[in-house]
Amino acid sequence: MQPSKIYLSSPHISQASQDYVQEAFDQNWVAPLGPNVNEFEKAIEDYLGNKRHVASLSSGTAALHLALVQLGVEQGDTVICQSFTFAASANPIVYQGATPVFIDSEPHTWNMCPVHLETALADLESKDRKPKAIVVVHLYGMPAQMDEITSVARKYGIPIIEDSAEALGSSYKGNKCGTLGDFSMLSFNGNKIITTSGGGALVCPSRALKAKTVFLATQARDNAPHYEHSQIGYNYRLSNISAGIGRGQMEVLDERVAARRAMNLFYQEQFKDVEGVSVFKEPNSNFYSNHWLSAILIDETKTNGVSREDLRNAFETENIESRPLWKPMHLQPVFKGSLFYGETVCEGLFQNGLCLPSGSNLTDKDRTRIASVIKRTFVG
Repeated sequence: MQPSKIYLSSPHISQASQDYVQEAFDQNWVAPLGPNVNEFEKAIEDYLGNKRHVASLSSGTAALHLALVQLGVEQGDTVICQSFTFAASANPIVYQGATPVFIDSEPHTWNMCPVHLETALADLESKDRKPKAIVVVHLYGMPAQMDEITSVARKYGIPIIEDSAEALGSSYKGNKCGTLGDFSMLSFNGNKIITTSGGGALVCPSRALKAKTVFLATQARDNAPHYEHSQIGYNYRLSNISAGIGRGQMEVLDERVAARRAMNLFYQEQFKDVEGVSVFKEPNSNFYSNHWLSAILIDETKTNGVSREDLRNAFETENIESRPLWKPMHLQPVFKGSLFYGETVCEGLFQNGLCLPSGSNLTDKDRTRIASVIKRTFVG
């Protein structure tokens, strides 16, 4: 009989979430507005601080799309995007008819390299292709080198969209991820640090921009007694039911972050004596990662030939989910031929990296199974 499945990152729902959802049903607040929406947004705003204003939406992708819309990205424009990320960081650029230009990672945080970013901006400006925005990602919860990236962006006068889909609970130099860009987006997909089943949010620097976001997300209906529309809108608002899940999740966010960080320490302990395997962790005290997903790099020249795929297949045999790191966007068929500035850092990460089970609901029994596979694979 096959053992029960250990997932990479499964939902971890609290009782409070169930209570808020039931309350919504009891009060018949089954709509894209209501008390849960208001309280969920307030909870995120209170958590992030820095005078940010939050609009809850149907997905993180929707949030990124509305950020691009509000920054005036249009057909024929250019937008810079981190290559080493999930496709949702890049797809909304194409929704607007713009062209993504991809930037390599640096090896310390695995995020956008400020040096290659500056090279790209100088080159694009010389070709009269000044980008309208820069999409920076905090991959796997690890903050990017925001001081350096922001300095380059300001030098060229280009706004930053901070993709914090994986980084709620992370911080950079004491400032929460989600407050470091001109716009920032969050994701509450089922596998994220907290979830609303499906959902996201756009973090805005002003109350007026939050109001504009909500307007665009509710079909851009003008203030009139009839249905009047003077611009294109979208059906992107989060429902009161889903917001109830998120409202309860915010009450346990710190616990979820602590559990994910504990899993990262668990992996550091498992691999501490395994030559050729490094666990992804903060480069220094300026960075605080929620470790949404713990990941490793495997150098098979130092592991007696044991590769990333050997470990992944060993986990799969035991019904334990693991996953290669993101395939860079500039290598994806859909973005074939796109401009790319950099070297081979993100390609190497993709070829040699593996994401490991990281859920906040993993048990001691789960950890024992995981440790057993690691030991068999590398020690025999």
